[in-house]
Amino acid sequence: MAQHFLLSRAARTLSLAKVARMSTEEAHDAFRMIRWCDTGGDPVCPRCGGLTHSFITTRKLWKCQACKHQFSVTSGTIFASRKLPIGTYLLAIAIFVNGAKGHSALQLSRDLDVQYKTAFVLSHKLREAIGADTTTHTASGEVEIDGAYFGGHVRPENRKEDRIDRRKAENQSGKRRVVVVLRERGGRTITTVSQTEDASLPVLMPRIAPGTTVHADEATGWDRLHARFLTKRINHSESYSDGEACTNQAESFFSRLRRAEMGVHHRISGTYLGAYAGEMAWREDHRRISNGVQYLMATNAALTHPVSRQWKGYWQRSAAH
Repeated sequence: MAQHFLLSRAARTLSLAKVARMSTEEAHDAFRMIRWCDTGGDPVCPRCGGLTHSFITTRKLWKCQACKHQFSVTSGTIFASRKLPIGTYLLAIAIFVNGAKGHSALQLSRDLDVQYKTAFVLSHKLREAIGADTTTHTASGEVEIDGAYFGGHVRPENRKEDRIDRRKAENQSGKRRVVVVLRERGGRTITTVSQTEDASLPVLMPRIAPGTTVHADEATGWDRLHARFLTKRINHSESYSDGEACTNQAESFFSRLRRAEMGVHHRISGTYLGAYAGEMAWREDHRRISNGVQYLMATNAALTHPVSRQWKGYWQRSAAH
């Protein structure tokens, strides 16, 4: 029997011990080389794009000679206005990508010895950065679409005679959301969150290229796909694959998201469900890549992503409300 990739030596190219032992200078140089890899590590002014600058050693800042703007290795990125040592961010990224089913904010706060609030925001910044890669992607070729419901659990009463039919709308919490996945075979994974599967189609249909073959189950919400795409349907009450239609890769994504919800995070708020779905899509797309390459990809995504409008000053805004 062939060995699973995650158990092979090729999957292990990142050492947390080596990252943790990095000095401040080594961590700073690592950030610089990853962020400005196109110029061989030579800083580029984030304001004017200038390449001529001077370095202020005591503050680890560059001063652009063209526009006089001072910037650091994290200026204009998702880590802008950072408070933690720069090596802590590299270690956080390494720990984050090493979790096959994700990594909880509580565990990250213990790993880094920081407050839970700090780890929570840091984790979501990383999710935003790695998830941004698919925001403009258009699916093509053979594509599978499916939906799965998360959240809104209503706990049954203890005594049988006091229990209600939780399937009825009036007995539900209103917090239940459906994650709809659009997955290319051998390609990328696109996710969205909505109230129903049918409500997701106006968002997802423009992201499917003309001429694409779409595989879906027998849910009536997917009937509108026939008007624009060659759509193959599979009846899951009879089989999971009939040689023509199959949504097994979409189901594989939901398996990873379910494991993350139940085994790692235990509860995912509907407000952030889209962020967690995007993270699991990234993990599923890159599951056959070594953790060392994933580490470089996530770091590059964080250093090329602009300042987060959602997560910068998140707790300050929450306190104000």
